[in-house]
Amino acid sequence: MIVAMLFVEFIFYSFLGWVWESIYCTIMEKKWADRGFLFGPICPIYGSCVIGVTVLFSLIPALSDPTFPVWGTFIICLIGSAIAEFATSWVLEKRFNARWWDYSSMPLNIQGRICLPVSICFGLAGVAIVKWLLPFMSGLHQTIPEIIYVILGLVLAGIFGADFALTEASLSSLLKDVERMHAEFCERSQANYEKVHDEVVSIETRVNEGKQAMAERVSGAKENLSKLHASGLSFNEKRILGSIDRFTPSKKRTDDQNNTRLMLTKELKSFAREHKAKRKDA
Repeated sequence: MIVAMLFVEFIFYSFLGWVWESIYCTIMEKKWADRGFLFGPICPIYGSCVIGVTVLFSLIPALSDPTFPVWGTFIICLIGSAIAEFATSWVLEKRFNARWWDYSSMPLNIQGRICLPVSICFGLAGVAIVKWLLPFMSGLHQTIPEIIYVILGLVLAGIFGADFALTEASLSSLLKDVERMHAEFCERSQANYEKVHDEVVSIETRVNEGKQAMAERVSGAKENLSKLHASGLSFNEKRILGSIDRFTPSKKRTDDQNNTRLMLTKELKSFAREHKAKRKDA
């Protein structure tokens, strides 16, 4: 019963987090922003943090005491949210070589994964949750039969598991497509280089013309590849690609290879967005 209740709460808080992030990012970007790692309307990091606070405060009764200072609750929520956000960013980047958020432009940030202004906001939100939302939910639990939580928990667990599997498969497919595009780009660039190199003579003007021709062919190959691969992405792959802030360099590649890969994925996102807009207009 307790597990089912906590899982239902986890989904509920994750949904609230998705609503908050989507509204905030839509206002900031002035276009609809479907936030979140998963396909469904949830951001698990929010649900995990609130459930973590719920469990912590229930295990340590002194934290729930009305005399416990508000600033203490604020510090606990600030530190907890910072740890959760940093860990989530690190795990996602290690697994997918991509970042869903980046605070590099914000003051007092750590590796762009967390920053003090955002952590302060989460700390304040945590105070509001502890003081008002959790007591409200505790009272609501008294009015809902246990069997409802069990049934709802099982249904939501099935949906959540299917969503996670679908997202994992789509992300893996997307990353493989990016790798294929990068490999194809390198092959075409090398072929163009060799073709132009064979035509170059010792005259300086012809050399410059050859370099310019090679640059134009490489640029054309890059654009054609991005358009081709963007049109072949599935709906979920395009959604995930749009939610990723940026892809990060890999230590297994040289600087030139990483720069080329990042350039291609950036254009892939642009063409995927254009292709999606054209389909809506049609």
